[in-house]
Amino acid sequence: MGRILRLVACLVTVLALYCIPAGADTSASMKTVSSVDLDRYAGLWYEISRLPNRFQQGCSGNTTAEYIIRKDGRLDVINRCTTTDGEEIRARGVARIVDETTRAKLKVRFAPAFLSFLPMVWGDYWIIDLAPDYSYAVVGEPARKYLWVLSRKPTVEDETYRGILERIELQGYDSGDLVLTPQNSR
Repeated sequence: MGRILRLVACLVTVLALYCIPAGADTSASMKTVSSVDLDRYAGLWYEISRLPNRFQQGCSGNTTAEYIIRKDGRLDVINRCTTTDGEEIRARGVARIVDETTRAKLKVRFAPAFLSFLPMVWGDYWIIDLAPDYSYAVVGEPARKYLWVLSRKPTVEDETYRGILERIELQGYDSGDLVLTPQNSR
């Protein structure tokens, strides 16, 4: 039993060091959209571009995120992508609403449920741009370490994308750091 407790303590320590962003600058205020209708937000989204991150290193394209509203008010999150070998990677998580007024601030966890009591396993998921018709969305977080541009379709018109890039620059992101996500037929 002592060995299991040491293993869990070690796992918690590793997760804490791995999940807390080093040198995160949250001094500049990030704004979310004023309101999100989660019924309209739920469903399949295609990743158009993102800031490079460690947990998507194996993804080469066809990246999607699917949100399913649960009876308890949380969202099931299913992220998928294809590797260069053509294999599909799938990650399942859960999102909880942090700001009940706007419903634009959520926390997402992909760690096992038994670790959900640890604050560091919940990542910020803030909807900072959203089309009036819910055709595109931009998700970021206050440290500006992560950013995803999502669309209901595998592509976004150039003019729409340029507008998105201008708005994320106003939020303190460098749009030049984004990588485009290839979306091919599956």
